[in-house]
Amino acid sequence: MKTEEKILPKLYPTDRDSLERDCDLEFFIASGPGGQHRNKVETGVRLTHRPSGIIVTATERRSQHANREVAFERMATRLEEMQHISPPRKATRPTAASRERRLEAKRRAAMLKKQREVDPGA
Repeated sequence: MKTEEKILPKLYPTDRDSLERDCDLEFFIASGPGGQHRNKVETGVRLTHRPSGIIVTATERRSQHANREVAFERMATRLEEMQHISPPRKATRPTAASRERRLEAKRRAAMLKKQREVDPGA
């Protein structure tokens, strides 16, 4: 008998306090539209989750505070997606009727193709 070992992903907390404790926060000058304020001030935020190595950036807003909030939300979402365990799929067999419908469709397609053949004697 074969025994299956299920490998569970590591579970990381996604609440704000844990994220602030486990993440490195880095600020940088974001490029793009926004004028002098955006081009001279470090408004871009980069979060690095040390335990998992996930990196998230936020540069949409002109405010560093707003970008920091967006970055923490993205990090929580990414960690939750990574930790999601999908339910196991159950193997199913096609019904006799569906199998017959599929075979009938194949027969019809074969007949149509056969009618397209050019007669070599003509």
